Amino acid sequence: MASYLLGANQWVDSLRNLWQSTGLTGIGTGGFWLNIVMMLIACVLMYLAIVKKFEPMLLLPIAFGMFLINIPGAYQQLYGTKGFEITDPAGAVVASETLQNLIANFDFLTADMFNGLSETETMHVLQEAFATHYGVAVDAIGVVSKVVSDQGLFYFLYKGVEWVIFPPLIFLGIGAMTDFGPLIANPKSLLLGAAAQVGIIVAFFLSVLFGFTPQEAASIGIIGGADGPTAIYLTSKLAPDMVATIAIAAYSYMALIPVIQPPIMRLLTTKKERMIRMEQLRTVSKTEKIIFPIVVTALVGILLPSALPLLGMLMLGNLMKESGVVPRLTKTASNELINIITIMLGVVVGSKAYAGTFLTLSTLKVIVLGVIAFAFGTAGGVLLGKLMCKLTKGKINPLIGAAGVSAVPMAARVAQDVGAKEDPQNYLLMHAMGPNVAGVIGSAVAAGVLLAIFG
Repeated sequence: MASYLLGANQWVDSLRNLWQSTGLTGIGTGGFWLNIVMMLIACVLMYLAIVKKFEPMLLLPIAFGMFLINIPGAYQQLYGTKGFEITDPAGAVVASETLQNLIANFDFLTADMFNGLSETETMHVLQEAFATHYGVAVDAIGVVSKVVSDQGLFYFLYKGVEWVIFPPLIFLGIGAMTDFGPLIANPKSLLLGAAAQVGIIVAFFLSVLFGFTPQEAASIGIIGGADGPTAIYLTSKLAPDMVATIAIAAYSYMALIPVIQPPIMRLLTTKKERMIRMEQLRTVSKTEKIIFPIVVTALVGILLPSALPLLGMLMLGNLMKESGVVPRLTKTASNELINIITIMLGVVVGSKAYAGTFLTLSTLKVIVLGVIAFAFGTAGGVLLGKLMCKLTKGKINPLIGAAGVSAVPMAARVAQDVGAKEDPQNYLLMHAMGPNVAGVIGSAVAAGVLLAIFG
């Protein structure tokens, strides 16, 4: 009889352990329902990617990564057990444990101190408690949230972002797919690509006014460049805690280019300007195309070494393509490699949009500032296009200035579509590709400048 009861107790314990391993244990908490909200947001993004086809190659893995990580109980399996790392006034790590272990190991901490608190609020309470313990100012204590044990798959995949491996490899693939011929044929396009970076500057100063640090403001501003890998690269260096927010904002606005840009383009141009037909571009020789990436890498590298991780890989990919001597490497970089990296980058970036850290007022500010950055970037390119139109006596269609944001080739297609609605026989695509690829260079250079100043 005793053995039977023992067996029954073991079954009860096993069932209890099974229940506790499910995500349903937190169903009565606010955190559980915040996770559900994030899963619904992820479903909306998947809808935009699948049904509306808004940048699906990036938006779909990002959205699914967001969906995965917010399934209640999934974080511990995909990343590991989360906790807090605390540094003392001298900067030495005094604890790197879960909140439960911290309470058990430090007698000045109690469970009641953290009831109902968000992760950010918990970090602040820990900072105050340890500051009081050491008898120092609050800001003398460092507290960060991190994975402290049982690292999972995403923990290791995210090292590709944290160690800045994925963004340069994406640029290698972009370079192998990009034709700089339109830019070489019309060097004035470089000015339009530069003008479109004005959104970065506007968003930077607005972000500072909104209370963000210069490093965070620089990361928000780079959204205006409409370049996801560059945004991830810069943010992982300057404000790593904001990577998910910045990346999702950048890629979402890139996906929404056909929605955001046309109203701005039509507002700033007249019908007559939109109907301007541009002269056919000259043919660019193979020699010019080979020399271009070498010269650009040398010039930018000497003046701005911090831009080389992105720009150098971009130009290497392009040199492989234009040289024609390494077709297998070009094919790998522009197909298999970039596709694999895109999947991993998208999923792990999306997985950083965890409800506990993503659904904050700060995130809302970033989303608003991001669209401002994007709008001003588009406007900057169009306005310089208008000026160049007047200076050239109507030889440049201002619409191609909107392609100065570096979303290749979508922004160029939008310029073509807006122009074609006024004149179906007006072919602006190749002319718009000049500012478009100039924008890729411009955003990488802008990231290098911001990193050199604030890094």
